[in-house]
This record gives sequence, C-alpha cells and structure tokens, in this order.
Amino acid sequence: MARRSRRHPARPAPAPPPLRGGWVREEDGWRVRSISGTAATKTYRCPGCHQEIVPGTPHVVAWPADEVEDDDNVERRHWHTGCWRRERGRSG
Repeated sequence: MARRSRRHPARPAPAPPPLRGGWVREEDGWRVRSISGTAATKTYRCPGCHQEIVPGTPHVVAWPADEVEDDDNVERRHWHTGCWRRERGRSG
C-alpha cells in the first residue's frame, strides 16, 4: 500500500520586500532610498565625488521631497553612501 505524504499546516506568506531596493526616508527636504549591492545593476556617476558607482555597489538614491518618485521627470541622483553622508553633514 502506498504511503500518503503528511500535510503540514500552511505557513503565512512572508512580508513582501520593499520595492526597488529599500524603504524611502526623508532627510532635510530630500527623499532617500538605500540600494543594496544586489539591486545595483547599472553604472551611475556620483555627484559628490564624480566617480562611477559600478554595478554591485550599495549606494543611495536621492530626489527632492516635493517631487513624486514615480514621475519620469523626477531628478533622482545616485550617490555613494559616504558621499551622501558627507554632503548632508555640510548642509545640515
């Protein structure tokens, strides 16, 4: 006679991950999103040091708080995390 597999109670689904790399926070009139190394798939130029942010590098994306994130015309900038912190420390 064939054995029946045991049914385990269904586990609740895990919470969905944050969209596009991280949660958005506000800092001094800017919206900021942290991007993990695995989510960083393009090369960008950091406005703080003018060096490349290569794929796989964790970094932050910032845009003015009064602009809507999903708007195609929003002025998003990709920063090295350290450059962003230095820049915010200077202006704060």
